[in-house]
Amino acid sequence: MSLFIPFLRKLIHYGRLTVVDAHGRSHLFDGRPAAELLPVTIRLHDPRLHWMLPLRPSMAVGEGYMEGTMTVEGGGIYDFLALASENLCRKDQRNGYHEPMAKLLRWFHHWNPVGTSRRNAAHHYDLSEPFYRLFLDSDRQYSCAYFADPEMSLDEAQAAKKRHIASKLRLKDGQTVLDIGSGWGGLALTIARLADITVTGITLSAEQLRASQRRAEEAQLSQRVRFLLTDYREIAGKFDRIVSVGMFEHVGAPHYLTFFRRLRSLLAEDGVALLHAIGRSHGPGTTNPWIRKYIFPGGYSPALSEVLAAVERSGLFVTDVEILRPHYADTLRHWRHRFAARRAEAASLYGEKFCRMWEFYLAGAETAFRYQGHMVWQMQLARRPDAVPRTRNYMWTAEQSYPRS
Repeated sequence: MSLFIPFLRKLIHYGRLTVVDAHGRSHLFDGRPAAELLPVTIRLHDPRLHWMLPLRPSMAVGEGYMEGTMTVEGGGIYDFLALASENLCRKDQRNGYHEPMAKLLRWFHHWNPVGTSRRNAAHHYDLSEPFYRLFLDSDRQYSCAYFADPEMSLDEAQAAKKRHIASKLRLKDGQTVLDIGSGWGGLALTIARLADITVTGITLSAEQLRASQRRAEEAQLSQRVRFLLTDYREIAGKFDRIVSVGMFEHVGAPHYLTFFRRLRSLLAEDGVALLHAIGRSHGPGTTNPWIRKYIFPGGYSPALSEVLAAVERSGLFVTDVEILRPHYADTLRHWRHRFAARRAEAASLYGEKFCRMWEFYLAGAETAFRYQGHMVWQMQLARRPDAVPRTRNYMWTAEQSYPRS
């Protein structure tokens, strides 16, 4: 009997999965009905997958789909990953499956000195701007949108995200703002339009730097918005406001205290900082090994318990925390559909294997947020607890006052 059969019998308790093995034999794993799960059929084309699936499921499935040695014939890759994720999430997530040695090597995988951080950033973010244009919104926001209304378009939700973040920064004319991990420049440019503010954006991606600088010139904002290719450990000065969106996942757990101490040293005495990052709801864990190898080397989405422990030791005060639950799953759904609609263009840029890798990444990330306890947190920080008002009313007032686009 193939090793994957008892493995899948133990896993599949909900939904219906059919596996056609490399010898053409069909195996049905029929769990309880689940309305949100479609029946799925996968075909294994390589007999090595018979034993690789139960021993290294994350790598075997991801690499099998990339290489074409595992194909989905009934449904799509999202449907298969949703079925697997739904069954996994019924287990106690704190004691879920981990690849062998993953916990022992956790800190090694998260060790990101400056040089390593630069290489890791280039691996993912130096893909070309035309590629990211295929599936991102018009402002090229590559982070969780804010669906205040579930029926919002992606562009509307990303604009709402920027307003939501800006409302927590208490922006005023004359301030200086540091954007750590400035991406394609959209947030920095938006902030500069909301008030007479000077913004410095820093990135480790040469591709993003070129695009951001060009966009600042085109918007006639280059006098007030500058972008630098530098690490958060290398920037100097004092800033009234610091914002960081989608960058903290690349800091690495061994560097959390360094990050927050650096944040404190860069922040003015009455300054305010806002972090927007991915987290996990079930306590400290490990990065999926396929994601770590192919998508985000050095990346890790932390539990809040890990983050808060470092904040407490840094001397900063947490003045507000908000958890965004379904928003990133909805964002990824938009990205996944938009990527599928322009897949041929992506293939012309990077090839078929890359497209299968990206499909697997987008589908797997969406299921992580829908089923596996991933979420996004926004944490407001200050050097003094009285740096912001005692109630959150100011956020609502500011958010409603900002332009809708």
